Amino acid sequence: MFQRTHSFINIPMLARVIGWLLLIETAFMSIPLATSIIDSCTDTMSFVISMVITGVSGLLMTLIRPGSREMGRREAIVLTASVWVVFSLFGMLPFLLSGVFDSFTDAFFETMSGFTTTGATLLTSSETVSKSIIMWRCVMQWIGGMGIILFTLAVLPMLNYQAGIQLFNAEVTGITHDKLRPRVSSSAKGLWLVYTLLTLLLIVLLSFSNMSFFEAVCHGLSTMSTGGFSMPDMSLHLWDTDYVRIVICIFMFVGGINFALLFKTFTGKFKGLLKNDALKWYLIVVALFYSIMALNILNQGTYTNARDIFLDPMVQTISVISSTGITDPQITHWSSLSVCLILVMMFIGACAGSTAGGAKIDRIIVIVKFIKNEFYRMLHPNTVTTVRINGNGTPTGVLHKSLAFMFLYLLVIVIGGLLLVATGLNAQEGFFYALAAISNTGLDSEILGLNFSYVMLSDAAKWILASIMLIGRLELFTILLIFTYTFWKK
Repeated sequence: MFQRTHSFINIPMLARVIGWLLLIETAFMSIPLATSIIDSCTDTMSFVISMVITGVSGLLMTLIRPGSREMGRREAIVLTASVWVVFSLFGMLPFLLSGVFDSFTDAFFETMSGFTTTGATLLTSSETVSKSIIMWRCVMQWIGGMGIILFTLAVLPMLNYQAGIQLFNAEVTGITHDKLRPRVSSSAKGLWLVYTLLTLLLIVLLSFSNMSFFEAVCHGLSTMSTGGFSMPDMSLHLWDTDYVRIVICIFMFVGGINFALLFKTFTGKFKGLLKNDALKWYLIVVALFYSIMALNILNQGTYTNARDIFLDPMVQTISVISSTGITDPQITHWSSLSVCLILVMMFIGACAGSTAGGAKIDRIIVIVKFIKNEFYRMLHPNTVTTVRINGNGTPTGVLHKSLAFMFLYLLVIVIGGLLLVATGLNAQEGFFYALAAISNTGLDSEILGLNFSYVMLSDAAKWILASIMLIGRLELFTILLIFTYTFWKK
């Protein structure tokens, strides 16, 4: 007899959880629906039909009764990867039904870009889309900012403790996954509470500017999620006040901080904030890159006022390193040095456990300290060295995982860039877009001075980039592990 070599995946349980998530997505669709009704938009029925399709599909899936509620590591990984795709498939319905996109590929690309907070867009003009569509784009980014799975853990008590642990580890980025509370669901609720309160505060502050309330809500959602969606064909420079730029800048920076650290700060535990290595490095990296960019602009003489030297480089620095991706129109006139710094910041990213993308500063710290120790060991071979983070020794497994992650991260950029070149892009465009997608920055190649944009990509290139966006948004191993033989082997 043949021995069974494939592991059992609890598909009914996965389907039921996805069903509940679709009901939650349906509830979120009511926000742009309300916008459509209030603003008398023409696409009200598009959202009604989208909600019906999504809601009925979710309801039918929740009626599935699994034989077991147990979820192991394999189920957690499959659920984490699949739910982002399912959310995008249903989330793109308003784009298709309203006629914003005629192409399935374009609608899926825009939706995946939204949920992964990449912010790459195929929309070119705010004249062609309604306020409800603009609102839906920003809501998608806000949902994806803190994480769909993390939201699941916060609102669905049906998951057992072990399942919660596995799901938490599969989606939350970082070198370690410290819980805030004994129960994972409590940790998830705490993170979402901080995220929601900060978003509301940002919306209130923006409401005091020359933005309308609608614009304040949209930018509040897309800024706190470090997604960067603005009004199509518009950007931050149209609200030409220092107040708006400073407020946006502060909250983009906050979005790049580990939210577990922010939660502890909210609860009065300030010690961790002061002793956190990742936050210290984050501050140093931002200050260093900002200083170089400001001095470079000063040296070039391409400024017309103090804002061009002091504020604009700061906004651009934090926008890129937090993966928000808001760009200043003047960036095309900046020097090659500034562009190179932007590329480096896209790669690095902000802190693990934040809404930002990139390789994460936490991993950079581990690898830099490991290299420093190796130099020391060359001079003192008998010395036993340890990589210390926040004053504590780091397990060898964390170091190995950080090195493996960095290798895979670079490998995805290389393979993704080559695939994009194969679709017709030149090497400069191909590798830039691969980096922009995996870092979830979503910057367009205009910063390189190229006359090219996402709209000009072929369908094949859009699918490649959508896949890279998802790989970059989730814990890298979560996606890639599914495509290994070991994952499916018993």
